[in-house]
Amino acid sequence: SVVKLQNGDKDYLSAWEMFIDESLRHCEAVYEALDVTLTRNDLDAESRYNDDLRIIIEDLQKTDLLAESKGAKCVFLPEFSGKEGEPLPLIVQKSDGGYLYSTTDLAAIRLRQKMKIQRALYVVDARQSLHFQQVFAVARAAGFSDQDLSLEHISYGTMMGKDGRPFRTRSGDTVKLAELLEEAKQRAYDLVTKKNPMLPNSQRREIAQSVGIGAVKYADLSKNRTSDYIFDWSTMLSFDGNTAPYLLYAYARIKSILRKAPEKNYDAIQSLSEPEERALCLKILQLGEIIEAVDRDCMPNQLCNYLYELSGLFMKFYENCPILKAEGSQTESRLALCRLTAETLKKGLGLLGITPLERM
Repeated sequence: SVVKLQNGDKDYLSAWEMFIDESLRHCEAVYEALDVTLTRNDLDAESRYNDDLRIIIEDLQKTDLLAESKGAKCVFLPEFSGKEGEPLPLIVQKSDGGYLYSTTDLAAIRLRQKMKIQRALYVVDARQSLHFQQVFAVARAAGFSDQDLSLEHISYGTMMGKDGRPFRTRSGDTVKLAELLEEAKQRAYDLVTKKNPMLPNSQRREIAQSVGIGAVKYADLSKNRTSDYIFDWSTMLSFDGNTAPYLLYAYARIKSILRKAPEKNYDAIQSLSEPEERALCLKILQLGEIIEAVDRDCMPNQLCNYLYELSGLFMKFYENCPILKAEGSQTESRLALCRLTAETLKKGLGLLGITPLERM
């Protein structure tokens, strides 16, 4: 079937297009729930490389990298071997003539090189590490890419259940993301209703949307991406600790303080006389450095940890430094520090794809 599809069989292409359309409709629904801005215009399917796959095989043959093993065409590089020292192949064409992900990946790398792209990130789970190590090495050896193109496998771990096994439903099926998001919103709604039953239903739904979706995103992004982690609803939706609800509440609390002083002019910090003020201000100034680190390392948990630490320092400042009851210009100076903290939290949460709320 794959060979017929790759060779352009009309019936197979027609069925494939139906599958693609249905898959995209599902993806678009999930994207909307997650506030992901990708559209079909951003799609660059691997099928675009079909006409280039044969040429990839021919070019590997020209560089004397291609070898045949059990009827399949492979590339053996000396740096890859098994436990017993046997050479490990990168198979680029099966014995039946079908091409593999490795062939498509090589074609994609060559296209990116021609486009003069400087950095290509492959966000795929850690179990594919060897595959990408081999593909990147073969691309270099074959001249499909040079050192100007940085090829990086952004690996990630597995979401585990409390039993230490991959997270599944009670029946043992894989958990669907769309269903997980709906459950997150419902759990958040129940939590908000318990804490604030007098809030209008529409407001509780709005809060539940932000808290529920934000909690799922943050639970994933706040962990070291290469590590497995335990999925736990109670921890994820807690208003204590390094969680989305905690950060969202911290932001809403600061906005509440600012609303109580509408007549004040808090555009500038005029003094930092207390250690809690200085510590908070210094932490705010670190945002740019943290963003650069996340960009370099592709470790969003660094930003999560920063925002959690920032919120903690704000709480210490709030507890030890009177704001609205401070004397003279000190009130406006501390309100300015509150405003900067809120803006920093909003910027950081926004980079994580989480929408903060003015009220909670």
